[in-house]
Amino acid sequence: MTLQLTGIHHLTAITANAPENLRFYTQTLGLRLVKKTVNQDDTSAYHLFYADGEATPGTDLTFFDWPVGRERRGTHSISRTALRVSGAETLAWWKARFETLKVKAGEITTTGDRLSLDFEDGEGQRFRLIDDGGIGSSQPWAKSPVPAEHQIRGLGPITISVPDIANTQAVLTDVMNMTETGTYPDPDGEGTVHVFSMGEGGPAAELHVAVQPNLPLAHQGAGAVHHVAFRTPNVEQLTQWAERLRGFRLPSSGEVERFYFRSLYFREPNGVLFEIATDGPGFAVDEPMETLGESLSLPPFLEPRRQSIEAKLKPLA
Repeated sequence: MTLQLTGIHHLTAITANAPENLRFYTQTLGLRLVKKTVNQDDTSAYHLFYADGEATPGTDLTFFDWPVGRERRGTHSISRTALRVSGAETLAWWKARFETLKVKAGEITTTGDRLSLDFEDGEGQRFRLIDDGGIGSSQPWAKSPVPAEHQIRGLGPITISVPDIANTQAVLTDVMNMTETGTYPDPDGEGTVHVFSMGEGGPAAELHVAVQPNLPLAHQGAGAVHHVAFRTPNVEQLTQWAERLRGFRLPSSGEVERFYFRSLYFREPNGVLFEIATDGPGFAVDEPMETLGESLSLPPFLEPRRQSIEAKLKPLA
């Protein structure tokens, strides 16, 4: 049986303003803060995880809080993050909400074959709400300011920008076992977007590759995406992925224990950072589901340093 990724696991971006980030993603977008922890490689920085009501894999939008300037947009980067909602009426509801709250947004249009609405957060992080047709289950957050029927259901297609697709395409299809399932004109007028599907496909299991040779090289900063993670069900399959990357002589981090999931990291040929992450054990491994994100969580290997870590963190209020 062919080793298959099952979809987008999470996306990690960069903010330089954690308190405003927390306000926007919980109060404007209505997501749940499901884990308040620190970057395990830089414990002076928060790592904030937002997700649906049950912290379901595939719904996690996460942020490193780093004191950096704004992103310089360009290619060799993750350029737009899609978030899934259900129905044209929901997109119209969000369009009206963005107008009321003065969120920078475009018009409702069709991107590829799906209704969509582009918008940005206050730091220029680029998003696209897409109508997923109500495919699959959803886990609304009861305390969200957004009505359950209009809540964000999870991550949709992630778009990366590359100047040349050839080597990236080879890694996606030959190494990662994705299938190219279509193309559509780049909404920004830069060229063609290629759609690659994982497993059974669908909007929660697509990577979109925009070929944009005329853009400058991107430089990460606030408003940029750091990496995208893809789902694998368990540690056994993660080990198989690590072996597969070695077999293709593609350098990787090897398996890394993140406590809430287990991961490995590597860069595709145009330099975009990819992660493969297990679905479990999940965010309820160290605190009750009912109170996720309400206090600072640290994995066991950082717990002895809690006092010094907390002393360096800025208040989120």
